[in-house]
Amino acid sequence: MELADWINRYAAAWERADEDLIVSLFTEDATYRSSPFRDPHRGHAEIRRYWRAAAGSQRGTRVRMGTPFVDHDRVAVEWWATMIDDGDALTLPGCLLLRLAPDGRCRDLREYWNVDKRHHDPFAGWGT
Repeated sequence: MELADWINRYAAAWERADEDLIVSLFTEDATYRSSPFRDPHRGHAEIRRYWRAAAGSQRGTRVRMGTPFVDHDRVAVEWWATMIDDGDALTLPGCLLLRLAPDGRCRDLREYWNVDKRHHDPFAGWGT
């Protein structure tokens, strides 16, 4: 899988809360750390469970992905998401740190993000 395809599919999976699509982006033994203060989700079953809980209540989700920085099998890419979650308008800007397997799927994901209870457009220069 090409990196651009992975990034586009990640955004589409989030916008549609598509658990099948999200797990297809990861190796069977992948780790997904959604916060530096939480244990990582390990393997497809745990990633699916996390995704169901995290994205399942979100509506009207729009995800924008920045230009990735690549160093061999490591990738950093910013994201900017807006949504309605539990009736609140939210903006979540963040960054994915990825380690890719030779087949292009992700074997390790760490993400860092912030949240604000309003919708915001990205700032000038975001994602580059």
